Amino acid sequence: MAPVVIVTGGASGIGLGITRSFASQGATVCVVDVDLQGEAIVQALSAEYREVGCTLSFKHADVSNWDELARTFGQIYKDHGRIDVVMANAGISREEKLIMDEESPSKPGLRTLNVNLIGTIYTVKLAIHYIKKNSAPNAQHPLRGSIICTASNAGLYPFPVAPIYAASKSGVIGLVRALARSLEKEAIQINALAPAVLETNIAPSKDLFKAMILTPMSTLTRGVQQLLSDPTLTGQIAEIHGDKFTLSQPPPYVDEDSGTNIETFWTLGYA
Repeated sequence: MAPVVIVTGGASGIGLGITRSFASQGATVCVVDVDLQGEAIVQALSAEYREVGCTLSFKHADVSNWDELARTFGQIYKDHGRIDVVMANAGISREEKLIMDEESPSKPGLRTLNVNLIGTIYTVKLAIHYIKKNSAPNAQHPLRGSIICTASNAGLYPFPVAPIYAASKSGVIGLVRALARSLEKEAIQINALAPAVLETNIAPSKDLFKAMILTPMSTLTRGVQQLLSDPTLTGQIAEIHGDKFTLSQPPPYVDEDSGTNIETFWTLGYA
């Protein structure tokens, strides 16, 4: 049975690369995007990959709008009877300056945070709900399903040119690491991608890429498949750089007491 895959932001950029990869494998791919051109893109991909037996559909929804996104997930589940893989990928970069010469402070715009972090939290919440409905795991299928979030290496390293974007991606990384153990008990795998610079439409200008060392989309799609192929990988942040796939480890505990306290939180199950 072909897996049912949801790709948010799947009509352009990294999301489109992911959509293409799953379509080429004959998966059932549901593209969720605010871009109304997504319908035409999905139709073109359906024709391109018809021979491999894939099924593609498009749903218009804003990931930062809970009601819209919840209705969309509900419809996809109703249409297909299951959801196996959720790619929480939708993201934007609309940076507003925090350091400004102003007579009085202006309220910062938080659209980037709302889409990249809040939208990812909404997507993950819905993914958990529907994936939990899948059959109990067994020796042949040790997982109910998988969630992969698109973060960025800007969430791992200081990124002074876009601090709100960096904060949103750091938040995604923290979310994935914090959920991993709990979801492991539910037989749900959760990981994140932290790509370096890929040439996509998220940048304000194509001129930016002329100065950058670019990572090909093929490295990212290969990384997705590596995460999905190993059910023991969970809570991992996969840096996608050049032709490499590197698992980025969390910082070591500063001392034994800190480690003991964090592990105690895990054991207690509340904070």
